[in-house]
Amino acid sequence: MTDLSDPLPQVRGRLTPNRPLSDLTWLRVGGPADWLFQPADREDLADFLRDLDPSVPVFPMGVGSNLIVRDGGVRGVVIRLGRGFNGIEIGDDGSVTTGAAALDSHVARKAAQAGRDLTFLRTIPGAIGGAVRMNAGCYGAYVADVLREVSVIHRDGRTEVLPAKALELGYRSSSLPEGAVIVEAVFDAGPGEAAALEARMDEQIAKRDASQPTKDRTAGSTFRNPAGFSSTGRADDSHELKAWKVIDEAGLRGARLGGAVMNEKHPNFLTNAGEATAAELEALGEKVRKRVYEHSGLTLEWEIMRVGQPSA
Repeated sequence: MTDLSDPLPQVRGRLTPNRPLSDLTWLRVGGPADWLFQPADREDLADFLRDLDPSVPVFPMGVGSNLIVRDGGVRGVVIRLGRGFNGIEIGDDGSVTTGAAALDSHVARKAAQAGRDLTFLRTIPGAIGGAVRMNAGCYGAYVADVLREVSVIHRDGRTEVLPAKALELGYRSSSLPEGAVIVEAVFDAGPGEAAALEARMDEQIAKRDASQPTKDRTAGSTFRNPAGFSSTGRADDSHELKAWKVIDEAGLRGARLGGAVMNEKHPNFLTNAGEATAAELEALGEKVRKRVYEHSGLTLEWEIMRVGQPSA
């Protein structure tokens, strides 16, 4: 554990020692961060990163929608952006500029109201920073299709604007520089009629709620699709190499370990069905990966990020 007696840089935001993280994740599991830093604004974040001992680990955390924090917690400093990083601005050129802490669904709705199409973001849980880092996508559209550039703050406190191509966005992946914290993204959103965009999002929400356990404690899709792309939502969409399909075929729908379960409604949703620990959730996920490989020869890759230390 980081020595909490070591002085950290002065901040204008909030710096909390030994902060439990379980209430900040959708799965409601995980131990404490040595420190949780909630910067007041970009300058506060840049100054903190510049003056922080380079040996202290830093982990940028969004809204915890795609995350398992292990039971032993996270060493170093967890950075969580909030107010000051959630603005949304619509430009005359069709650009949509958003803070990294802006929720994906809020960005989609505000863009639609202005006649700009980022509707695919409406059903994606989480915030823009994570969506960029993971090249989030659904219904055949991805962040990579519309991202113009991102602003990041490096570990040495430098701010840099990176064009989308510099991130090398792939299926649920990017090559963001090590230690960089995304603070803003700019999208080129196509035009659309506001009412039609709203109707499309309503349809997407209904489709999602019919097939996914949106009221349960999950972290979204647990594993990446072996096919290497998201569901398109079209009638001709094949499910043969979708993660849920290979999990189901291996007989793992409803599989349980302690309070962790592969959801009955959608077996690619790892669920905290009671008082699950992070260890139980991760162990069930690994059991699923092993059984799927034995059944089909396919190796499932985690889509959920797992961070921190196991319990002692």
